[in-house]
This record gives sequence, structure tokens and C-alpha cells, in this order.
Amino acid sequence: MSIVKMKRIRLIALAGERDALLSSLLHVGCVEISEPTDYAADEDQATLLHRDTTDLAKVKGDLVQLTSALQILGKYAPQKEGMFASRRTVSERELLDRNMMADSLEKAQRINDHAKNIGQLTARQNRLNAEILALRPWESYELPLDEKGTRQVSILLGTVANSVDISLLRGTVAEAAEECEIRLLSSDREQHYLEVLVHRAQEQTVLETLRTFGFSFSQLKDMSGTVISNIHRLEETLVQTEREREQEITLITAMGAETAQLKLCVDCVQQIVATESTKEKLLTGGAIIYLDGWVDEPNADELEQTLKQFDCAYELSDPAPEDYPRVPVKLKNNALTRPLNMVTEMYSLPAYDGVDPNPLMAPFFVTFFGMMMADMGYGLIMILGGWFILNKMKAKGTMAHIGGLGYLCGFSTLVFGALTGGFFGDFIPQLLKLINPESTFALPALFTPLDDTIAILIGSLVLGLIQIITGMAISVVRKIQRGDFIDALFDEITWWIILAGIALAIFGIGTVAGVPVVLVVGGLMLALGGTRNAKGFGKVTSLVGLVYNGVSGFFSDTFSYARLMALMLAGSVIATVFNTLGSVTGSVIGFVIISLIGNTLNLVLNLLGCYVHDLRLQCLEYFGRFYQDGGKPFSPLKIQTKYVDIIKEEK
Repeated sequence: MSIVKMKRIRLIALAGERDALLSSLLHVGCVEISEPTDYAADEDQATLLHRDTTDLAKVKGDLVQLTSALQILGKYAPQKEGMFASRRTVSERELLDRNMMADSLEKAQRINDHAKNIGQLTARQNRLNAEILALRPWESYELPLDEKGTRQVSILLGTVANSVDISLLRGTVAEAAEECEIRLLSSDREQHYLEVLVHRAQEQTVLETLRTFGFSFSQLKDMSGTVISNIHRLEETLVQTEREREQEITLITAMGAETAQLKLCVDCVQQIVATESTKEKLLTGGAIIYLDGWVDEPNADELEQTLKQFDCAYELSDPAPEDYPRVPVKLKNNALTRPLNMVTEMYSLPAYDGVDPNPLMAPFFVTFFGMMMADMGYGLIMILGGWFILNKMKAKGTMAHIGGLGYLCGFSTLVFGALTGGFFGDFIPQLLKLINPESTFALPALFTPLDDTIAILIGSLVLGLIQIITGMAISVVRKIQRGDFIDALFDEITWWIILAGIALAIFGIGTVAGVPVVLVVGGLMLALGGTRNAKGFGKVTSLVGLVYNGVSGFFSDTFSYARLMALMLAGSVIATVFNTLGSVTGSVIGFVIISLIGNTLNLVLNLLGCYVHDLRLQCLEYFGRFYQDGGKPFSPLKIQTKYVDIIKEEK
């Protein structure tokens, strides 16, 4: 597996063929058009060419309208779909049908209009309910609300806080003005609602006294008619409003069958958005258009066949080394390495002139994950989960990577579970012993986490050492390919010689007069290589730093792989503990329930923990040896859908 080679394409075509050309490029799906950045630096070119015009804003508005309509239908007219329902399959012609698009947009507009009306009617309902609620405390007031009193008597309606003592208020007002009557209409948890009758000559005196109790006028000044008549009028309006709202909902519900067409139209408009976004990257001089971009080499021949249909001039060329930072990256993977894209993309894509890490990482990632999980039961669940995601859900993108990774790691987990004799921990032996206390059955195991911890630890460190040396070997190959043999010799090969010298010295091999020759040679190479670019006293500090960082870094990286043993041991112990708790009940049913709950929690915890720790080993201990990141993903103009699958047609 490798990084797919890219070709740079420069193309000049007639402006009149722009839409047809982009439609063909969308069909082929192998050209990424770059932002025009270099043309502005050339004054002559900048004078002749400018960015092309697009309808991107309008098309994005159409997409928003369609998406909103789908959300509305999902709320008021949800369509039932089976758990394993497959996505609709259509041809490219059906997907890009402009008549279907126009019809769908008209329907979406109607749905959105109905939803807008529902929103307005709901707001009116809320307002009417609020007005009715405000009138309820005044129901016992029988006079018209626009009645202000007589020539001699003034009528005041207002409220005071519920904490006010009405008897005290009446007594205080009576002392200030004898010709005044206060009637308590109603009370709630917050306020007292009052009707005040007062002689107009004493109105100001009464108001001043009432304000000392926090009196405030009611908000009913602009209403006419009695409170009861107003409430009845508002209730009738509320009923009518609810009726209108239900009618709007019914109209939306009746359009529920249009969901499939609207989804198809969303996918259609997505392609138009992609095309219009691409138009913004084109340059035009009026009669011609110019594009600059990238095409993956395996599809270059198909692209050339497509371009023969147009009156255009184009050039395909290999990217120059100075262009590498701008060249998009596409990884060439198979079924075994493709799920590892999830890991690579989470970290960072490799640089264009780097190396595809997926095939180099896949055996280690899958092996390490299986070693940490190490349970046949968990492995079977992961395999079934991966199969379900890939075959029943028909997942794509990241979800498909999760399914594929679960499938691969599930088999690895199953193998290590067979080696350690784990099936939901010690579920089977515990269950058989619960059924028959004399049972001594145990699953066969090559080694067990609890009894062979040291052996597993040594095995973990050996696997880690193998991966680290593999990373160093990849680095050596890459440096030699670039012509940097000296760096490879002193940065990696020297350490191999030192490690070999240590191993030989331990076994007493290769010594002359008690001197470990290979180790001494490695030390001399380290001193020479580590100080080759330093001068004066800097040679000493460089050598000390190199030895310290090299030794501590190498061994600390190696010991990081002890986590393989730690997670295997933790998962096994947790499963065993829950099985033991279940067996304490003395009931098979109780045992199964407790074990099921515990193993479910253990599985979820281990899936997350093993993935995170496996990811750390790959990204830090392994990638740090050779990986050159910084690549940007290859994003060609192509048909990408959310709701339907496309049958690609020949043009």
C-alpha cells in the first residue's frame, strides 16, 4: 500500500462549456480544483483573469430550505423505516434531474410556509392565553373595563403584594379619606387584586396612601366591556386559532410522503453546492476559463478521455518537490488496511513525499488491541458488531472504518482469548461450578493473565521492542532513499550496533581480552556521530545529551508497552470479579444477570481504554520514529450523497 501519485492539471476551456465541463468532472470524480493563489502575483495574468461568478449563495439558500422542510416533516409527519432499511438507489440522471429539483423546492417552500404559519399561530395562542390569564383575577369585577366612574366617584383598579394586610390597608386609607371603599376582588400567591371607589375630591390623598403599600394600577386600561365578556371573546379566538393551527399541521402531515423526494433533492442540491463552490476557484477572462488542480494518477486516463469531448487545452504534469506541501494526499488501501484510516486521519495524514502508515501499523494495532482485550466472548461480540455495521447498516465513511476495525480487532481478541482461556472472564467455569459444585472444568489456555503475569509482561516488552525497531528500520530506508545514509548510520544503525553489543556482552560473545568489541564499536560510532556537527566544548554536551536522551528515550518507549499486560490483566480481573459476585447469589439466574451487567460494563470500558492506549502506542512510540505528517486530504469534485446510493452511469 502506498500514497497515490498525483498529477497537476492546468486547463483552459471555453467559458460557454463551463457548466458541461464541471458536470463531467463531477461524474468522473477525480479532480480537485485548487484555489487560484499564484495568478495575482503576475500583473499581466491578474489583469487578464479574475475569479468566476457563481450562484453559490442562492444554492445554499435552497439547501437550507430543503433541510428545514425535512426537519419539519420529521417532526410532524415522521416516516417509519425499518432498522435494517437499505438506502434508496438511483441513477446519476435521477439525482441531478432539474425538474425534480424545481418540484421539490416548491414543495419545500409550501412546507416551510405552513411551518411559519404554525409558528405565528402558536405565538398568537401564547399571547391569548397570557391575556386570559391576566384577566382571570378580575372576573368578579362586573363593570365594563372602560368605565371610569361618575362625576363624583372615581373607580381605581390595581394590585398590592400578597404580603400586605388588607385590614390594615383599609384602616389606613379610612383615616386619610373617609369617602373611600376598598373591595378585594381576588388573591393569588403574589398579589391582591383591588377595586377602589373614592370621591374625586379625595382621589389624590387615597392614591398617596395606597402607594405606601405598593399599590400599582392594573394593565386593563385599554380594554372595553366586562372582564367576563373579554375572556369569552379571547377564548373563542383561541379556539379558532387552534383550529387554524391544526389545519396547518394536517397540511404538513399530508405531505409526509414527499420525504423521500426531498431527501433526494437534498443530495441533488449538495452536488450543485459542490459545483458552485468549485466555480469560485476558477479564473475567467470572459471568453475562457482557467483551472489549476490535481488528479490522482490511476484516473488520469479516464479524465483525458472525458476532456476530449471539450474544446480545451490542458497539461498533466508531475508535481515539483517545492509543490509537495500543497499536493493533496490519497491513501491506497485494501480491505485490511482501510479501517486504519480512522487512526491515521485522527492523527494526521502523511506528507505527500512521506510513507503510508496504514500497512505498517495494521498488524501492530490489531495485535495489540487483541492482546489487551484477550477474551473470546468480547471478540465474538466485536466481530458481530463489525459485521452488523458493514452488512446491515451499510455504513460509510468513519462508521464503516469503525465496523472494519471492530471486525479485525474482534478476530485478534478472539485469538488471544483462546490463548488465555477467557470467555467473559471465567464465566463458563463459574457457571458449571454453580450448577455442579464438584465441577473442575476450565477452558484450555496457553497462559493466563493472573498466573503468568511476568511472562506476559516480557512478551509485551518484546512486542514493543519489535515495533520500535521496525519504526527505526523504516526511518533508515526512508533516509537512504533520500540520500541521507550518514544520518541513518548515526541516528539508527549505531543504536542497533549498541543493542547488539549489549546482548553479545551479556552472553560473553565477541569479546577480546574481556573487551566487548561490538559494544565498543557502537560507542565510538555514537561519539563520532553525535558530535559531528558540534564544535569545541559543544561536542561534550552533545555527546552527553545524545547518550542520556537516547538511552532514556529508548527504554522509556519500550516500557510504555507494559500497558499491554496491564490492560489484559485489568480486563480479566474485572470480568472475574463480576462473575464471582454473580456466583455469590447461589442462583443461576442471578449469576447470569450480574455477570451480564458486569461484562457489558467491562466490554465498553475496555473498548475505549484499549483503543486509546493502542492509539497512543502507534502515534507516539511508533510514528515518532519515521512518520512525516502534514498532508491534506484529496477532496475531488465528485458525487457525495447522504440519503441515496448512486449507480454510476457511463457518459
